[in-house]
Amino acid sequence: MNWGKMALGNDSSVKEFILLGLTQQPELQLPLFFLFLGIYVVSVVGNLGLIVLIVLNPHLHTPMYYFLFNLSFTDLCYSSVITPRMLMSFVKQNVISHAECMTQLFFFCFFVIDECYILTAMAYDRYAAICKPLLYQVTMSHRVCLLMTMGVYVMGFVEAIAHTASMVPLIFCDGNIINHYMCEINALLKLSCTSTFISELVVYIVASFNVTVPSLTILISY
Repeated sequence: MNWGKMALGNDSSVKEFILLGLTQQPELQLPLFFLFLGIYVVSVVGNLGLIVLIVLNPHLHTPMYYFLFNLSFTDLCYSSVITPRMLMSFVKQNVISHAECMTQLFFFCFFVIDECYILTAMAYDRYAAICKPLLYQVTMSHRVCLLMTMGVYVMGFVEAIAHTASMVPLIFCDGNIINHYMCEINALLKLSCTSTFISELVVYIVASFNVTVPSLTILISY
């Protein structure tokens, strides 16, 4: 069967994709399935345990643990967006609809970007605690921490929307096999039979911004 021609509608636009996963070698699929399942379970249990501990222990209701709570939350969500689909590719053909693919792309970008800026906020918190200890309670008040966290999620939402909005209009008619374990932007761009200039420009601008700003902020904090 020619999988590249599967799921083509009357308008020659692909309605669903096949995620190839990490490997197509049968002898590796089962061992890799249990390996990544174990890693995922450890990640989920670890992050959930940390979240519950921070919520239940009043002594941990400080800015540092507040940001650590959000870091664990985004890490938990980030891994849950991609790992179940990746595990599926080890046991059966992993077919994902166009709508599901765009949804996965949005949440992947959202949580990855959030994680970058939460690490930036944590770096600023440590800078304030070490360099301005007498003003720390004012500098990192509950209101400031809340505003910083809101800013993190707003940045993630806006930039994830930018990525997704630039990908949705693309028409995929050259094939539907994604050589990846998730709906990754570059893998999708390779399948598009329409101009990808806008999408590539958005990727370049957003990625450059997300690398430069957090990196500089963290370096300056040190």
